[in-house]
Amino acid sequence: MIITYELMLLLRVMPKPEVKQVLRRVADHIFAKGGIIRKLENLGTRDMPYRTGAHGVMYNKASYFLCEFNAPPSHIEVLLDEYGRDVDVIRRRIYKKNALEPIECTLHEELLPPPYRKDVQSMIAEARKHDKPTFRFNTGLNYYPFQK
Repeated sequence: MIITYELMLLLRVMPKPEVKQVLRRVADHIFAKGGIIRKLENLGTRDMPYRTGAHGVMYNKASYFLCEFNAPPSHIEVLLDEYGRDVDVIRRRIYKKNALEPIECTLHEELLPPPYRKDVQSMIAEARKHDKPTFRFNTGLNYYPFQK
């Protein structure tokens, strides 16, 4: 079974040709384990929230990359181990991506006037639950006789 994952990579700041080589190594590891890369996104170089040490060096800035890929679940630990040994990778995290639930189109309901929409009717019914009960006249009078 193949599952979709997201890989968050923090790489040390380096020139573009070296970043390209690191990303090529990351992709080759995924391909070697039977994975398929769906999307690779560069989130830019920015300051890290706190100083982080990796491979004996402290880092304040990093290049952020997000990679979406499909791979068998049995190979995720191996990928994390390989990325942990790479000296150019400061941090790495792999998250299982949840499948998106299908969205039902309700355009025909949204185009109805507000009193005829189901959600508006349910809001009105909820508001009516909190109304105070009105006085029931059992005397045949059309007014409350004990009111001044």
